[in-house]
Amino acid sequence: MIFLVRHGEPGLPQIDAEGWFGPARDWAPLTAAGVEQAKQVGRELRGAGAMRIVASPMTRALQTASLIAAETALPLTAVEFDLREWLPDSTLSWRGLEDVQALAKDFEACGGEWPPGETRLWEPLSAVRERALNALRRQAAGSESFVAVCHATVIRALTGHIHTDFCGIRVLDGV
Repeated sequence: MIFLVRHGEPGLPQIDAEGWFGPARDWAPLTAAGVEQAKQVGRELRGAGAMRIVASPMTRALQTASLIAAETALPLTAVEFDLREWLPDSTLSWRGLEDVQALAKDFEACGGEWPPGETRLWEPLSAVRERALNALRRQAAGSESFVAVCHATVIRALTGHIHTDFCGIRVLDGV
C-alpha cells in the first residue's frame, strides 16, 4: 500500500518579491499553515503501517516529507525525481502564474492529453502517470507500505482524483 500525500501549502511571497519566475517557484517553502498541515498529516499517518517515506525533489514536498518523518519517526529514504510536479511548459520558459494558468486551462480543455496528431508545451497526464509509476515501482521493491509525498497532478494521474487538498492522502493499493 502506498500513501500518496500532497505537499502542504507553499509560501510564494518571498519568491514573488525576489522576482523568481517559472521553475524557480518550486523552491518556495511551506507557509506556517503548510507546516501545520504537514505535522497534522504526520500524526494521522502514525500507525498506518507505512515503513518509510519518499518524496518529490521540490522544496514544498521535501519540507512536508521531513515534517511527516518527524511526526511518525519514519525514515525519509529517497528523493524521487519522477515524483516531481507536472510540467506546464517543456521549454521551462513560463514566467508567472498567468502563463501557467493559461497552459493549465488548455490542459483541462484537452482532458489532460494532447489531441490526436498534435503536441502541446505541457506534459500530458499519461506521461505524468508513467514517470510516477516508474518511481513508485523503483521504491516498491518489497511489499512494505510507504508514504510518497508529491503533487496534486501526480496524484490525479495515479488515482483519477482531480483535486487533492494540501496534505490530503490518497491510497494506492499497488503499482
